Amino acid sequence: MIDVTETTTAEAGEPEVVESSVSVLEEEGDAAADYIEELLDIADLDGDIEIEVRNGRAYLSVTAPDAGSLRVLSKPETVSALQELTRIAVQVRTGEFSRLILDIGGSRDARASELAELVDRAISRIEEGASSAALPPMSSYERKLVHDIVSERGFTSASEGEGADRHTVITR
Repeated sequence: MIDVTETTTAEAGEPEVVESSVSVLEEEGDAAADYIEELLDIADLDGDIEIEVRNGRAYLSVTAPDAGSLRVLSKPETVSALQELTRIAVQVRTGEFSRLILDIGGSRDARASELAELVDRAISRIEEGASSAALPPMSSYERKLVHDIVSERGFTSASEGEGADRHTVITR
């Protein structure tokens, strides 16, 4: 089952998404859903696919009535790899670079919780006297989540480094 949800209202200072870009993002979502649906068929896995357009990105969520059936695909490294493969498949079909976000079996929420714990440990080190705390390298999406969490906790963060070494440093 594929469900498409549009969110075009501005959230927390974000610019409102215009309808023309929403249709482009819906096309990305449809192309991504086709790719993931084919992958699920090949792997003989059942899954429901939902497409949401928000904050200038297409979000694709794959869920299953039996959450355990997606366990192998929902590992963070696997989701990242599948997201990149899906982005390439979308680019081949649409001719445009895709920034879609893929979530399989709640993997994004699980990773967000892990990142919150990582930030909390780093903030504890700062509260114990460290001038800053560097986190390990992570994707731009994960760094964005970390920046949001750090800001919510009343601290400051900045990304440093290049390429695969890009990481977040937290300060008071």
